[in-house]
Amino acid sequence: MTPRRRTFTRAELESFRDAVVPDLLPTRPEHDLRLLFVGINPGLWTAATQTHFAHPGNRFYPALHRAGVLTEPVDPAGGMTEDDRDRLRERGIGITNVVHRATAKASELTDEELRAGGEQLAALVARTRPRVVAIAGITAYRAAYGLPKAVQGRQPEPLAGAELWVVPNPSGLNAHETIDSLARAYAEVGRAAGIIG
Repeated sequence: MTPRRRTFTRAELESFRDAVVPDLLPTRPEHDLRLLFVGINPGLWTAATQTHFAHPGNRFYPALHRAGVLTEPVDPAGGMTEDDRDRLRERGIGITNVVHRATAKASELTDEELRAGGEQLAALVARTRPRVVAIAGITAYRAAYGLPKAVQGRQPEPLAGAELWVVPNPSGLNAHETIDSLARAYAEVGRAAGIIG
């Protein structure tokens, strides 16, 4: 079943400020978490639909599909179905955030929140043991881990035993990235995780 695309008034979206979106993680023993994508924090649309990267202008799912990381398209703007979530889990894909509270813009987060989120992310990675972690956003990564000169791509040090990558943020606000350029970056981490050949 395809979710129905929703629209929200500004007031409706604002009512989701500071809400938390549950992580998409394995739910069954046969789910092998190979690739954990990490957003900066949920946007208000994501909180309203309880679906990561859900804003209609976000290129995350189209880029994953173009990269071959996903075999079927996902249109999450109205909220993912459980079938959609299960397809990601079965592919070995999980999704979380550095900071879990929803805001209208990532720039509303403090450096202290990002640093605390970085510690929480390391603990989650140690517990769930993904093969690869892909953080979507270099600025948030730099702030969370105190690495002001870090660049995108594979990082020299693992995160709690997982191979660590920083990939471009798929937000529509990241205007210099396209679905094609995002797909190239996401294919790299998909290959590193063994999801695509």
